[in-house]
Amino acid sequence: MQFAGQTDIGLVRKTNQDAYNAGALSENAVWAVVCDGMGGARGGRFASTMAVDALQQAIEAGIDEAHTPQAGRALLESAVEQANRSVYEKARGTPSLSGMGTTVVCALVRGGLAQYVHVGDSRIYLFRNNKLLQLTKDHSMVQEMVEQGALTEEEAQNHPRKNLITRALGVGRDVEADFGEKEVSPRDILLLCTDGLTNMVADDDIAQVLREVPFFDATSILVDRALQAG
Repeated sequence: MQFAGQTDIGLVRKTNQDAYNAGALSENAVWAVVCDGMGGARGGRFASTMAVDALQQAIEAGIDEAHTPQAGRALLESAVEQANRSVYEKARGTPSLSGMGTTVVCALVRGGLAQYVHVGDSRIYLFRNNKLLQLTKDHSMVQEMVEQGALTEEEAQNHPRKNLITRALGVGRDVEADFGEKEVSPRDILLLCTDGLTNMVADDDIAQVLREVPFFDATSILVDRALQAG
């Protein structure tokens, strides 16, 4: 398995509040995490970086005991809970960081199975047979309006409240993360990303890049597409 990643400050903010990391646990197992912070320039950057570090530590500490899919799920859910507590307690004890939080999407891939957890509107996609499938469902106000029939998918794309999320890691003592899993094959690609990509680049365009661009070049091309879109 191979992995690649990239982030960019973008054209709007003065600081980059996104953070990510990935690593190999063995020849056949990898993990990856992407976070999009919130709570001001300092708070957002601190929350996302702290969450990524906490998730990495929890996964690496517990992976040797997680021999089954059920144990893998428990490990991911526990890792998110630990990261949530870390960010929440830091915010409570630091007035300048009060209210900080972050989205998170985290995946563990091994033995032909991808397991993932997410909170907020950062996403994981599966690219298979030249088609892009969104695996996660945004925890956002706009997504709730779509599910209630108040908005169409097309209207949701440009809704002014698109950035309002209904769940975040670190803003409360407890966090509710959604879990999912998907069987994967050797040629599949999993894409973890923030809304800095998906708000700017349509799914069809993302799929085109993954289809036509060499794997290790795709991250930089996707970032360029997002920058070109504003």
